[in-house]
Amino acid sequence: MSDWPCNETQEMTLNILKRNNVQVKGEGGPVLIYGNGFGCNQTMWDRITPAFDSTHTQVLFDYVGTGKSDLRAFDGDRYAHLDGYAQDLLDVCDALELTNGATFVGHSVSCSIGQLACLKRPALFKQLVLLGPSPCFINHPPHYLGGFEREDLEGLLALMDQNYMGWASYLAPVIAGEAQGGVYANELEKSFCSTDPVAARLFAQATFFSDNREDLPQVKRPCLVLQHHQDSLAPLGVGDYVHQHLAGSTLKVLDVAGHCAHMSHPLLVIEAMQDYFSRPLAN
Repeated sequence: MSDWPCNETQEMTLNILKRNNVQVKGEGGPVLIYGNGFGCNQTMWDRITPAFDSTHTQVLFDYVGTGKSDLRAFDGDRYAHLDGYAQDLLDVCDALELTNGATFVGHSVSCSIGQLACLKRPALFKQLVLLGPSPCFINHPPHYLGGFEREDLEGLLALMDQNYMGWASYLAPVIAGEAQGGVYANELEKSFCSTDPVAARLFAQATFFSDNREDLPQVKRPCLVLQHHQDSLAPLGVGDYVHQHLAGSTLKVLDVAGHCAHMSHPLLVIEAMQDYFSRPLAN
């Protein structure tokens, strides 16, 4: 990765860095690039990144429509599908002149986004860390149980349309795995409420109604799958499914309730990542 660009011919690069609120930290070494889950932003990784400051270069960014990204760049057609968010990830890598050897660390829907980016640009990635992945949130019995019936998710989006604040108040504790008013539930609710409702609605639609199961066997990079033990958004069976369909993947079940171990139990996530990074890569 070269120095940040500064001449006029690289105006587009600078625009991407600003558009996606790109932050680079650390003291050199292999690159970790983080992708946040739906309704979240890059600050959700603040409990993880200090552990890698001395060993890695770390890249954090916000998808357009989330966090402190430039909302003026939001395009309803592009961001109605997960491919649009995968292109954000690739744009950030291009702006930083990353061409190979990166490790992508994704949470929730970013796991699918990272896989889509990996399929488009396999040479860019060395490996993927997938925290709470779900290639499909909808049940397709008898072979796949994603955790929700389609009607459940349609009702969730209807609540989002009718009462955005009420939706955020309801969903945050479910994702956090704790009672309403808990520390992590409050942090998530604040993040949800600070997200533009139009952008959030499209991201929710893309997140909850995408089906990326067929992409899994095509991913040819080593993957660490971190599964929460009690997760109402991505049950244990989903983690098993992802592991079985990602050739050469490693599955680690974290003794955590909720969907956000990087917030609630960061040491468990850090230990799992460090242990995985210390092992020889699978072929």
